Amino acid sequence: MIKTNKLRETTKEEIKVPKSTNKVVRSFLNVISGSFLSKETTLKFLPFIFYLTFIAICYIANGYYAENKVRQMNKLTNELKELRSEFIITKSDLMFISKQSEVAKSALLLGIKESKEPPRKIVLKSDSLLKLSEPGNGS
Repeated sequence: MIKTNKLRETTKEEIKVPKSTNKVVRSFLNVISGSFLSKETTLKFLPFIFYLTFIAICYIANGYYAENKVRQMNKLTNELKELRSEFIITKSDLMFISKQSEVAKSALLLGIKESKEPPRKIVLKSDSLLKLSEPGNGS
């Protein structure tokens, strides 16, 4: 007996699921076999199915977008904390360096000595101010 490879044609009777099986099982088998796509009711609801598919894709994309924004916010928050701590450290260093004793030490390295005398106030008499401010005074 010689066996040959032939394309087997299936008829509608072979695809149909017997009525004696459970409704859930029949529905599952119709989805697996693809026979539900040829029914008229399925074709009638096809635009609605496409709409639901589009909404689902938008929902998934929105989830990814939100996760990305949360990651960016966390990254910026960490960077802000680092910059704030760097600012505080730099500010404290500046306050330490600008103390009078530290400025005096730095000035000694440059050869400048700290004055031991207190500063004196310069007082001008009001007459001399009027003479300086008069027009034609040569200045």
